[in-house]
Amino acid sequence: MSFLISDAMAQAAPAAQQPGFEGLLFPLGILVFFYFLFLRPQSKRNKEHKQMIASLTKGVEVVTNGGVLGKVADLDDNFVKLEISENVFIQVQRHAIGSLMPKGTYKAVAKKPKV
Repeated sequence: MSFLISDAMAQAAPAAQQPGFEGLLFPLGILVFFYFLFLRPQSKRNKEHKQMIASLTKGVEVVTNGGVLGKVADLDDNFVKLEISENVFIQVQRHAIGSLMPKGTYKAVAKKPKV
């Protein structure tokens, strides 16, 4: 009398197995991969930048994040006074310092002849 539904289709489906530890290996592997690919290098760069900012002294030549080249004329806890040309000073926040430049870069750029 079961001509509409076959006997195999009418039987109950077997119980699904719960994923064990093996089911968590792939997502955990992805998290570890992203940690070593993105988070760890970023925290390392932040640490190096903080050390560079803490080591600023008068006379050091720097470039700001905006691309302004200058020589450190004065420092306080939050701001740095940069000499960007002869007797021309600007103040920027400490964390706006992008990188340190080799000694003599400021003088070489300042003495370039204008074309």
